[in-house]
Amino acid sequence: MLPRVSVIIPFYNDPYVGQAIASVLAQSYPNIEIIVVDDGSTQHQDVLAPFMSRINYLGKANGGTASALNHGIRNASGKYVAWLSSDDQFEPGKILGQVAYMEERRAQISHTDFNYMDEHGVIYARSVAIKYPTAKAFISAMRSGCPVNGCTVMMTKHLVEALGYFNEALTYTHDYEMWIRVLLNRVDFYYLNEPLTIYRRHSQMGTVRHFDTIMREAGSVSDHYAHQLNALLAQLPG
Repeated sequence: MLPRVSVIIPFYNDPYVGQAIASVLAQSYPNIEIIVVDDGSTQHQDVLAPFMSRINYLGKANGGTASALNHGIRNASGKYVAWLSSDDQFEPGKILGQVAYMEERRAQISHTDFNYMDEHGVIYARSVAIKYPTAKAFISAMRSGCPVNGCTVMMTKHLVEALGYFNEALTYTHDYEMWIRVLLNRVDFYYLNEPLTIYRRHSQMGTVRHFDTIMREAGSVSDHYAHQLNALLAQLPG
């Protein structure tokens, strides 16, 4: 039997959420659980109405993306969990391709290439992920910022539990901090070089509206882990 994949969609006042859900429902992979975590929304809940019979809807008080992800993962029944932001989309073969890739390698976590789309859903740039020639180059890049698009990541629920879930004290860089913990625990972070997620860039996205705050928080995370990442790099060949 194909392993179940739980897709966690944190939702907070986002009019694009229906398109995100529809992209998961359109997957070619048959064993998917969709968990929409409403993080205290006050707008656009009506967009969810057509999908309620096909999703697991979880409501909660507003606590931020990390808390919404953790709440969804704790309630997930899948072997694997994947995060989809409510304004992004999966390509139809995303889950089938990534599960096959991970099962073949017995991987605990992987990320993929991705495309950019605009506010109207038009793809305007393809295969935009930065490619690293070696694991050491990837880890080195992690010292100065996050080279991973979180919505391309699939990981086992067991790994999330073992690492202690996302850090809810971090408003914007909980994913960056989690990926560092993955590496420091010597877990192989696999990369599938196929664009399987579509990342929407628009004027209201958090990375635009809160750019300066995000950069400061990311700097704090990188400073906190700098010594440990440097020590890890020193142990790697090349």
